[in-house]
Amino acid sequence: MVRALAQGGTERQLTETVRFLDRERFTPYVGCLIADGMRKAEIEQAGVPLVTFPVTSFMNASMLRGAVQLISFIRRNDIRLVHTYDVPMNLFGLLPARLACTPVVLSSQRAHRELTRPKIGRYIQRLTDRFVDGVVVNCEAMRAHLTRDEGVSDGRIFVCRNGIDVNIYHPAPVERPAFLKSGLTIGVVCALRPEKGLGTLVEAFAQVQREFRDVKLVIVGSGSEEVPLKQRVASLGVSESCHFEPATRDVAQWLRCIDIFVLPSLSEALSNSLMEAMACGCCPVASRVGGNPELVNPETTGLLFEAGDAGDLAAQLRKLIGNEDLRRRYADASAALIASDFTHRASAARMGEIYADNLRRKISDKRETLAAS
Repeated sequence: MVRALAQGGTERQLTETVRFLDRERFTPYVGCLIADGMRKAEIEQAGVPLVTFPVTSFMNASMLRGAVQLISFIRRNDIRLVHTYDVPMNLFGLLPARLACTPVVLSSQRAHRELTRPKIGRYIQRLTDRFVDGVVVNCEAMRAHLTRDEGVSDGRIFVCRNGIDVNIYHPAPVERPAFLKSGLTIGVVCALRPEKGLGTLVEAFAQVQREFRDVKLVIVGSGSEEVPLKQRVASLGVSESCHFEPATRDVAQWLRCIDIFVLPSLSEALSNSLMEAMACGCCPVASRVGGNPELVNPETTGLLFEAGDAGDLAAQLRKLIGNEDLRRRYADASAALIASDFTHRASAARMGEIYADNLRRKISDKRETLAAS
């Protein structure tokens, strides 16, 4: 279950999971509150039934009506496992699933809970932690966050790492736009939100651009930080070396135009953007937060820097700008890592293991209870 079917990382991971789940073991359904969005067609093309629960607000009667419809749907279709993928569905779907006597109920945590808005949502999620069979996370950093900060027992946390479609995201030749044909390109493709720490990237770029005049910066994405970032670029005097591109579906093509991909996040789980960049053959540099160190290893796949520290980021960029061999080694190793360990099929297979293990455990517990009685 997911709130909407829009162009987001969570929505994409749900879509790929239901596409690649083993149909000999599972019959998936997708439940949502808003059916419009680019993922709808992909789900329908995969032959997966889609059901919408028309909840307009969690503060009016539509919430109760939606909950009743969900309970009825679960019972009518004999649903054995309910898995909510995002915060809105954690808040909406878990209690009705329990009231419907669903054998296995799982929630998800795909980002740090400090980002949950409004704040009361974090406290409600803590309550849901108490009555789900487990919480699925996408990296070890999220496991640590839940055990350390939220009090969830380690045995009830299951790691299923994100997967990338390597048929789309892979190294390939590309015709670069005219303004990127000369010099080295530093860039990022992500939503322009405060937690992405893009101001750190702009500051660091301004520092290295004084030494390497032909280096360019490309920021691909849209969001609330776009205007402040453009203002900061102008104030630093590097506007002529920077290009802003609105959010686009041609993500892979833009990534192939980037030599050094920088993810300067202040908070992160397992970043789809970083994985896609690595898959496309970019040399990655990432902040040392969340799941980034699980992907970027200075010994093999890229460089790390302290989040929010523009000076540290600039130092890492200097190492790479002046060393083409090092950039190529990191880029090749990154692409190989994603292609071998982080595919959609591997992610869906792992999710299938989590589902099957929980169902088996529930059946075993039931048998033991009957035997004891």
